[in-house]
Amino acid sequence: MCMSVFISHKRDDGTVQTVLDHLQGTAKLSEQFASSFDAAEQGRLVGMTHDLGKYSDAFQNRILHQGPKVDHATAGALECAKRSQNLAAFCAAGHHSGLPDKGSSDDLTGRTLIGRLRQAMAGSIPDYSAWQKEITLPEAGYPDYLNKSAASDFFFTRMLYSCLVDADFLDTEYFMQEGNVHRGNHAAISELEAYLDAYIQNWFPPRGELNTRRCDILQACIRNHSLPPGIFTLTVPTGGGKTITSLAFSLKHARAHGLKRIIYVVPYTSIIEQTAEVFRRILGDENVLEHHSGVDYQSEDRVSEIDIRMNHATENWDMPVIVTTAVQFFESLFASKSSRCRKLHNIAQSIVIFDEAQMLPLPYLKPCIYAISELVKHYHVSAVLCTATQPSLSGIFRQYIEDFHPAELCPAELSEDPVFTRTKIHRAGALSWQSIAGKMNEASQILCIVNSRKNARELYGLLKEEGRYHLSTLMTPVDRKKKLQEIRSRLSEGLPCRVVATSLIEAGVDVDFPQVIREEAGLDSILQAAGRCNREGKRPLEDSIVTVFQAETRPPSLFSTNIGAGRIALDALKETSMSEAIRIYFNTLLNLKGEDALDKLQVMKQISSGTFPFRTVSEQFHLIDTDTIPICIPVGQGAELLSRRLAGEVSRSLYRQLSMYCINIYPQHWSALYEAGDIEPMGENEWYLRNHQLYDPQTGLSLSSDSGKAEFI
Repeated sequence: MCMSVFISHKRDDGTVQTVLDHLQGTAKLSEQFASSFDAAEQGRLVGMTHDLGKYSDAFQNRILHQGPKVDHATAGALECAKRSQNLAAFCAAGHHSGLPDKGSSDDLTGRTLIGRLRQAMAGSIPDYSAWQKEITLPEAGYPDYLNKSAASDFFFTRMLYSCLVDADFLDTEYFMQEGNVHRGNHAAISELEAYLDAYIQNWFPPRGELNTRRCDILQACIRNHSLPPGIFTLTVPTGGGKTITSLAFSLKHARAHGLKRIIYVVPYTSIIEQTAEVFRRILGDENVLEHHSGVDYQSEDRVSEIDIRMNHATENWDMPVIVTTAVQFFESLFASKSSRCRKLHNIAQSIVIFDEAQMLPLPYLKPCIYAISELVKHYHVSAVLCTATQPSLSGIFRQYIEDFHPAELCPAELSEDPVFTRTKIHRAGALSWQSIAGKMNEASQILCIVNSRKNARELYGLLKEEGRYHLSTLMTPVDRKKKLQEIRSRLSEGLPCRVVATSLIEAGVDVDFPQVIREEAGLDSILQAAGRCNREGKRPLEDSIVTVFQAETRPPSLFSTNIGAGRIALDALKETSMSEAIRIYFNTLLNLKGEDALDKLQVMKQISSGTFPFRTVSEQFHLIDTDTIPICIPVGQGAELLSRRLAGEVSRSLYRQLSMYCINIYPQHWSALYEAGDIEPMGENEWYLRNHQLYDPQTGLSLSSDSGKAEFI
């Protein structure tokens, strides 16, 4: 063929977009995105090079006559490499298939960047030289912070890749939909700040001592909003109002420093809904994106303009306020696929709040802190570590930020005010399940938190039937949510309510019991459990007891180090303040775990090696144990959803809805169910419960061999 016009995309009506128009449109957007971290020239370069391979006759045959697929990405990578723009080369090569590993000099497989470039130089890709008649590639310098550290270059490449793939998607979408896109149209930060001010104005003057202190904390944090961007800690005791306080600081800090959005990172999906609902109530539904595995903006009953915009916003986080999970946030930062990376550039120029910061997973603690540090150092991000039990992370942060000096937003005299001391901790020593059950049966309203699902089920069976509840991850998310609603209702009405739960109830679940019993655990878990007792401070301190006991069964092995550090901290608490005991606990825990345990897969060693192992790290980095198998429980609406899946339906919306009826189990439990004929396949590596008698909405899935592993709470 002898082409006079080279085509990039073609609509059904025959209208075409030229390669030149697409490259220029993508480059303009990518340049704009990358400017948020001082890399506009790099953004323009990757935008102009990524589709140079479409200038080949082979690709034009593909687009015009449905010819065979053509590698059009390696050409752009080759042109970048010729100009020593190696970071841009990764981005161009992977803009469809994902960021590749760099590979070695003798690699000829085509799976790595070096392998693909060597094959291309040997003639494996079609001639694309016609681009030179239309395009002069721009010069592109590097930001000052690059070419000094392999770890920083690695992180930058992902961020630049994000700019490219989002720009590529958006320019293509705009053409294919003739400009009719459902994006944007949300409020400015200044408008959201006004909504927040209107919401809190009725709090003043505060009523009662507790509300007075909450308002004092709020005002103190607001006064600090003009501090320079960086890393902040917000140490607010449970019940101190940290959710609204952190939002108020963030909105005002964002406006003062020209930051674009607020990203609220929550440890568990079990508590994210209540946080997102609070923010929506204050800021409006159209301004808050709730993004996690349990929300579906594509379901049949969600067809409003807002839902359509929210669904698009999950792709690239183009919203002023995002509420998401630690899994979604950190796994995206270490991902290699374009669909996961599109959002990354929109983290730049943001304020990121890490709620319950003490729950950053220890096996990935170093990579997580490295990521936070890079964002703060080079991407104009302010980070807030928000918790009632601030972990001792300074030593790790200083490995990545030499002059690490976080600013505490809440004055110590406010966070340690006696008004927030609403419970007393009592160490009861070893207790049998029978004695625990007896204590619970004597009480009208009481919560017991244990370390394993097996113990939760056993203790539940010993309780009086009236008003007894069980909560664990052996129950579907739908049933857990339903039980929590019933529990809150009975608590508010003064009805009998005896709850046994695993630690899923500790992290921010808003319940208030007169008494709490906690199986021995780390000090952070004990204090989180205490946060479910006398939460509003309406009961006398002497009646609000948190009893810590040693169970008659051995705790899961993964809890042993936390328990040991907790004992040391509780011993110290007799002679020192709670804040000092917390410091002792986290320092002891980190020392007992050792350096290697803070990066169990040696991710940082790989990243710092200069080998750019993008795909390898992406495949390894999973905050949640992936050695589990989801089992669909066909109860309630889950039965109808299962029937659709068995009929052959496959869609992201269906899978999201099904996830609310799924339970994750370990391989040994899956094997037992499979051998007994209790489960059947519903697709490739997908299973559903055939024996309905094994699932009880009150206690969840029966696993006779359940060992109560600690990862699942």
